[in-house]
Amino acid sequence: MRRAILISIMIMFLFILHLCSPIIIDGYSMYKDATKEKQLSTLVQEIKSDENYVTLDEINPIYLKALIKSEDKRFYSHFGIDLIALSRATVTNIAAGKLKEGGSTITQQLAKNLYFSFEKRFERKVAEVFVVFELENNYSKDEILELYVNIIYFGENCYGIKEASSHYFNKLPSQLNKFEADALVYTIKSPNNYNPNELKFTYAQ
Repeated sequence: MRRAILISIMIMFLFILHLCSPIIIDGYSMYKDATKEKQLSTLVQEIKSDENYVTLDEINPIYLKALIKSEDKRFYSHFGIDLIALSRATVTNIAAGKLKEGGSTITQQLAKNLYFSFEKRFERKVAEVFVVFELENNYSKDEILELYVNIIYFGENCYGIKEASSHYFNKLPSQLNKFEADALVYTIKSPNNYNPNELKFTYAQ
């Protein structure tokens, strides 16, 4: 009985792999084209040289804690891909017949923001994964988090936590209080629809 189950699982895996092969090939090509145009190390250096770039120790830990809790609570324990969130998203996507839910980690979001559009295509998600592996292999978790908070979009033409803190609250990232930190975290989910100054809520403890 166990042998039959294992054989069935293997057959299913090979069938899925066969169906996904063209998508994987196209996704890898997309990744190679993107990184050939500009290498990851060059892109990272450009981001770090921006005058608004801040290091993690220049950001209130309250904000960083709220960000991880909201966006990727297993950030420090996974390898760039959260298999639990990915499994849940895969089931949803298969049922919908399209890329409806991403299950993206902070590393995946960083990869997408560095190289790709926000178009919901399976090939783009595959390309994103290859960038994720490159990021995780070459940078520490703190470095990845630091890059992420410096490039994410907060609406009203604000990119990065320093610009957002200054624009919305006239503060440095280190000076944010809990409400302000929570408001900025909430805003990145839909930056074109939410304004931190208009958010009146109590963030879940």
